[in-house]
Amino acid sequence: MARYAFQRLVLVIPTLLGMTVLIFALVRLLPGDVVQVMSIGDVAASDASRERVRQALGLADPLPVQYGRYLGGLLSGNMGTSFLSGQPVREILGRAIPITLELAVIAAAFAILVGTPLGVLSAVRHNTRLDFAARVGGLIGLSLPNFWIATLGLLLTSVVFHWIPAVTWIPFWTDPLGNVVQVALPAFALSLTTLAIVMRMTRASLLETLHEDFVRTARAKGLAPRRVVIGHGLRNALIPVVTVIGTQVGGLMGGAVIIEVIFGMPGVGYSLVQAIYNRDYPIIQVAAVYLAVVFVLVSLGVDLLYGVIDPRIKQH
Repeated sequence: MARYAFQRLVLVIPTLLGMTVLIFALVRLLPGDVVQVMSIGDVAASDASRERVRQALGLADPLPVQYGRYLGGLLSGNMGTSFLSGQPVREILGRAIPITLELAVIAAAFAILVGTPLGVLSAVRHNTRLDFAARVGGLIGLSLPNFWIATLGLLLTSVVFHWIPAVTWIPFWTDPLGNVVQVALPAFALSLTTLAIVMRMTRASLLETLHEDFVRTARAKGLAPRRVVIGHGLRNALIPVVTVIGTQVGGLMGGAVIIEVIFGMPGVGYSLVQAIYNRDYPIIQVAAVYLAVVFVLVSLGVDLLYGVIDPRIKQH
């Protein structure tokens, strides 16, 4: 198992390095720069003064020099400062990361804890009313974008119940109940698509597994139906389900961007959108790398989980 984990871990290094290059290049392809944003409305700003600002911010340096400074800052933990506010990027993202993590973890937990049992029930009760209802519900969940669900939920609670979530962020350690109430609706809207995907994949994979010879043999031996389904069927059906869950959980971090903007939650996604508007390169680069690292680590965790579910995988 240690060798299997080491091999997967080694592959993470070139992946993350390639992501830093791609993120750096894409940021530089954005039209305009922070100096132009800062000088909007300033009729007295001359080209010479703008160029001095670019030199002070390091934007006039050659791109390889800028990338080396950016990569060195990531490796040393010195993530730089915001071009606009002058605050350290570490402090800005240090306030934003717990918000996005809480939102994504709650959404993922809800999707997995509800979607997996629904998929199992749908497979076991194949072609019944329950199966039909679960399939229709899953199709609806896949068809509705989470930003539309979030907007509709916000309109429904404000117009019908005359309640809207708090505008300012409520930390869990300050007011646990207020925090849960504030996060519940955004997490629900974020989780529905993932819930539908997990449910449908669990159903499809388990249905295929339940028709295998080893499952029929287990039934012929007189094992209890629950043990046959859970102990033999579900465990062998988990590989594609875990793959989908890993992909979706990593995607939740990126999918939280628009949810955070709709609900005004100052998470990583909200900070990233504001930084893109303002061409605040240090925040964009570090926030994008953070989201990429989360996705890569989740994928690594999925690879390691394969070896736990099916020990034969560790031999390859």
